[in-house]
Amino acid sequence: MIAEDLALLRDGLTRLLRDNGFEVVGAVADGDALVTKALLEMPDVVIVDIRLPPTFRDEGVRAALTLRARVPNTGVLIVSQYVESAYAAELLAEGRGGLGYLLKDRIMDVDDFVAAVRRVGEGGTALDPEVVAQLVGKRGGQLDVLTPRELEVLELMAEGRTNTAIAARLVITVGAVEKHIANIFTKLRLPQSNEDHRRVLAVLAYLQGT
Repeated sequence: MIAEDLALLRDGLTRLLRDNGFEVVGAVADGDALVTKALLEMPDVVIVDIRLPPTFRDEGVRAALTLRARVPNTGVLIVSQYVESAYAAELLAEGRGGLGYLLKDRIMDVDDFVAAVRRVGEGGTALDPEVVAQLVGKRGGQLDVLTPRELEVLELMAEGRTNTAIAARLVITVGAVEKHIANIFTKLRLPQSNEDHRRVLAVLAYLQGT
């Protein structure tokens, strides 16, 4: 489901998603309509702009938080023209996955955008590098147990990159990436569970500085 007040962008997102195999169950222009329709249609993911009518301040985020409170498994992908770290941090403070925050320019890369929607729908994270940079700059010192390389790996995990993509970016082997991730899980004392869930927990810990 899409919540975007600009009709041209709303229609464009609808076509893009349908062309890539998604079922779009609704496309609305404001936060109230998003909550009302989403509670009826129960979408796997909602794609929502931060600023929606009537005041164009934080209606989109408020609607997303309301929806997540009532249907916790709903994935939320925020799209915004700007990095608004306070709103991103508020969403992440829930401590659950199924969250993304992309700048609207990122939508121009169709493959990355489609991958981000899928990742959020599967309970992962998809965060724009600029969002990660701003949130990381605000974190506390409780991640000092990690080495500089482990922090690099975790930052790329926050962007939603696969082990193969992380290895290519850092010019190391996939095996080395896997070892770094295992160390991260151990040092952050993440509970035993499937790897995807632990990746989300690690990313949330990284962004929240906890």
